[in-house]
Amino acid sequence: MFISREGFGKDFSWGVSTAAFQIEGATQKHGKGLSIWDDFTQKNNKIRNNHNANIACDYYHKYPEDIYHIKELSIPNYRFSISWARILPNGTGLINQQGIDYYKRVIDYCLELGIEPWITLYHWDLPLELEKKGGWSNRDIIHWFAEYAEVCVKHFGYAVKNWIVLNEPMVFTGAGYFLGVHAPGVKSLDKFMAAAHHASLCQSIGARIIKSYLPESKVGTTFSYSHLEPYRLFHEKDEAAAKRVDALLNRLFIEPLLGFGYPVKDLPFLSGIEKYIKSDDEKTLPFDMDFIGLQNYTREMVKHSSVIPLINAKIIKASKRNVTSFTQMDWEVFPRAIYLSLKRLHAYKKIKEIIVTENGAAFEDNIENGIINDEKRRKFLEDNIHEVYRAKKEGVNVKGYFIWTLTDNFEWAEGYHPRFGIIHIDFKTQKRTIKASGNWYAQFLKNEVHL
Repeated sequence: MFISREGFGKDFSWGVSTAAFQIEGATQKHGKGLSIWDDFTQKNNKIRNNHNANIACDYYHKYPEDIYHIKELSIPNYRFSISWARILPNGTGLINQQGIDYYKRVIDYCLELGIEPWITLYHWDLPLELEKKGGWSNRDIIHWFAEYAEVCVKHFGYAVKNWIVLNEPMVFTGAGYFLGVHAPGVKSLDKFMAAAHHASLCQSIGARIIKSYLPESKVGTTFSYSHLEPYRLFHEKDEAAAKRVDALLNRLFIEPLLGFGYPVKDLPFLSGIEKYIKSDDEKTLPFDMDFIGLQNYTREMVKHSSVIPLINAKIIKASKRNVTSFTQMDWEVFPRAIYLSLKRLHAYKKIKEIIVTENGAAFEDNIENGIINDEKRRKFLEDNIHEVYRAKKEGVNVKGYFIWTLTDNFEWAEGYHPRFGIIHIDFKTQKRTIKASGNWYAQFLKNEVHL
């Protein structure tokens, strides 16, 4: 069966995604304040090889080149995030006009080249000044975030029609406030519970603010979502463990948004979140998003573990279970995971449509005579797009697919080791080289190749 771009329909949004902190650099230039990641990366042994993002891809200066590459590759939609600290250096109050002007230049250049901008309001880089006040664990963040969202909508709403409120709240609250492996590096169950509830409130509050100013805009929010299976089939304890992990990783944020409340029944320790719920919160949590963003990379195998408290489960990495193909992130290459995740989200009747806002893979790149033939990444993208098509043909209302990511970048705690980009970056010279996977994507989008 041959599958072409045209087979997805004219209203299907094809794109590529990036995030401000991972690419921009210029961390303190032109009035930008520090973020929690600026602070976290300066601490020893928090980031692989003690890398930082002070320069990153130097996108702050090189955005015209990178956006022009998007045009060259015939990619019609570009998802990128705004740095909160570049707009509001202290998190609230004084607006940095140089930051506003910068993002207007980025947006206007996209439009000049016929590329539709999709803005993510929050992609993990909280202003450091707000973290000093408790960050996401402080209920005042509801007001801080509302102010930030309003500033963005007022200044960029003239040109931006597509908005994403939060990027993967489970990751930035769980890894940041419970495990402590991401910024701000906090290890506290209570602060995680508070942060999770406040982020849940902000995803609906942010959407309401956008819609109040731009009623015709398209508004959604994105979730990391992994297909989960018990490590041992027909093993009662592993099946129960997988159900608990699913409640935490996949359901914690989407179900209150859909009006179902938190999945406490399937993960009892989440009952601790109740002390942070105040009057009218249960009315505020739900919001009818125009779309839900799905961010899927792999499947996870879950095993019962009595040594891990609260959840009594652990995820078995791909390299520990005889998987033949896995990425630099030690994630199994399992394209069917995106199909199964789409089907699962589609089962929520309140979801209007789904957009795959991130999907991609990190593999080691080999440059030969200036050419990067990244066949593994190309095959990964092809197979995953095929699974998206399969779900669509079976009735799943999936309306878009965005590759993660445009260029190799700073991959959070993993530093510059994993390369996800369809464009290679030499981080010493900042030279860009389009990989074979990028050229393949361009050919697919021009209907020159079929799956």
